[in-house]
Amino acid sequence: MDPQKILDYGAKLIVIFMCIPIHEYAHAWAATKLGDDTPRYQGRLSLNPLAHLDPIGALCIFFIGFGWGKPVQVNPIRFKNYRKGMALTAAAGPISNIIMGLIGIVLYKLFYVLYIVHYSIAFYYVSLVLYYFTAINVGLAVFNLIPIPPLDGQKILSYFTSSKVDRFMAQYQNYIAIAFMILVVTGVLDTPIGWLQNGMFWIMDKLTFWVDPILKAIFLK
Repeated sequence: MDPQKILDYGAKLIVIFMCIPIHEYAHAWAATKLGDDTPRYQGRLSLNPLAHLDPIGALCIFFIGFGWGKPVQVNPIRFKNYRKGMALTAAAGPISNIIMGLIGIVLYKLFYVLYIVHYSIAFYYVSLVLYYFTAINVGLAVFNLIPIPPLDGQKILSYFTSSKVDRFMAQYQNYIAIAFMILVVTGVLDTPIGWLQNGMFWIMDKLTFWVDPILKAIFLK
């Protein structure tokens, strides 16, 4: 099988069995910490992929590259502050992807330097997998921060908007979501989303600037 195809399948499996479960677990963890035990009772306070995978969403990820996990249900009346609780719970998912992306880019830089030093094909493929891992998490973070229902970005935005805007979103959220998904599936949003992903990747690269001189001092004397 073509090595590129193997890496493509591997990247999709990373999304299905690692990135999405951690993303959904972060939602569950945040909601629980803020006073809502609903995710705990529903078995979502777990890193077990089976607790978070939506069968149809997982198949869509594998075969068409676009999909979703099982949404974490919360009971907002259990939060001391409804708006703050919903916003923080929503933000926890993308934040988990950003953290994983930062870890991934640090490891990618390490193994890429090891590849340059040793010219090992094993180090090359590990660095490539880590690049995919980082890119996937950056992509998930950017996508979920778009302020369109049912994405996390809309729940975060609602902390800053008025009740009038909330009512509008609640009334038309199904139509907005359908229109948004059509734009995503047809590729209309590929360019702007790509710009945002590249921008976040650039920021994360700069945040990990300290890794490069350390690795060079150790391995490239």
